[in-house]
Amino acid sequence: MRFEGIHHITCITGDAPGNVDFYVRVLGMRLVKKSVNQDDPTVYHLFYADEKGSAGSDLTFFEYPQAAAGRAGRGMVHRIVFRVASEDAIEFWNDRLSSEGVEVDRHEGSLRFSDPEGLALELSVVETTDEPLTAEHPEIPRELALQGFDGVRAYADPDRSRDFLEQTLSFDPHGDSVWEVRGDKRGSWYAYDEPPREPGIPGAGTVHHVAWASPQDEHEAWQKRVAESGAHPTPVIERFYFRSIYFREPSGVLFEIATIGPGFTVDEPLETLGERLSLPPDYEHLRERVEPVLTPLPNPRELVQR
Repeated sequence: MRFEGIHHITCITGDAPGNVDFYVRVLGMRLVKKSVNQDDPTVYHLFYADEKGSAGSDLTFFEYPQAAAGRAGRGMVHRIVFRVASEDAIEFWNDRLSSEGVEVDRHEGSLRFSDPEGLALELSVVETTDEPLTAEHPEIPRELALQGFDGVRAYADPDRSRDFLEQTLSFDPHGDSVWEVRGDKRGSWYAYDEPPREPGIPGAGTVHHVAWASPQDEHEAWQKRVAESGAHPTPVIERFYFRSIYFREPSGVLFEIATIGPGFTVDEPLETLGERLSLPPDYEHLRERVEPVLTPLPNPRELVQR
């Protein structure tokens, strides 16, 4: 069994309107689902992705309004890397982000920056046969757009997790601290960097967990394999848009295994994804209670038509 790379990455924001503005208007991602945290339905769960809401492009956020700024530390993902197609794309994003007042750090083949809450992001020129997962935006040519995830970097000691990653999860080592995670159709990578001295602080601008993409017919087998390794996974949890298993790998990073499908069009058409609050059937009875307490958000279509 092999994962089809990263399924999604979930982070924390304290400012949902600003979050929507940055990821939709500035970075050109599509808001494909406006829902709630199923473990705390009083807060948003926002999903940004390519035009179809594909696994492999899905960056999500829990909103805890006015959450204090966090800080990545040991046992936490500290950088998210997206693919772009060329140096022309790096040039485009260098200019676009700079014009928005975003501080950028440009290198050959890459561009590093942070979102408004300090979440570290990187664009990397990648040659791959994987399908480019892009969204439509009137100011961003398709050939220059973000193309989905390339990988994530975490703070940890690689020796602590090496056996688990390679033997239990079938990650392929590339050197001492980088692993490729590739299935039949798609792949990505997972890497470690030396942790800082300061402990991590969960909060706005930090990664909550990274999810790996599993075919639906392999999901229960993954749960059994992780359990047999001693990692104490949760049971399979029904999330309506996909099914989930959660556990911490030995270095402390929170992992999820999420199924590829059924996807975001199970409760609204592709053409209008993300335009209304979507609640899974088990949460629909809460609509009248949760809608009034959720933060008002800008219309994503209006953001890209300004």
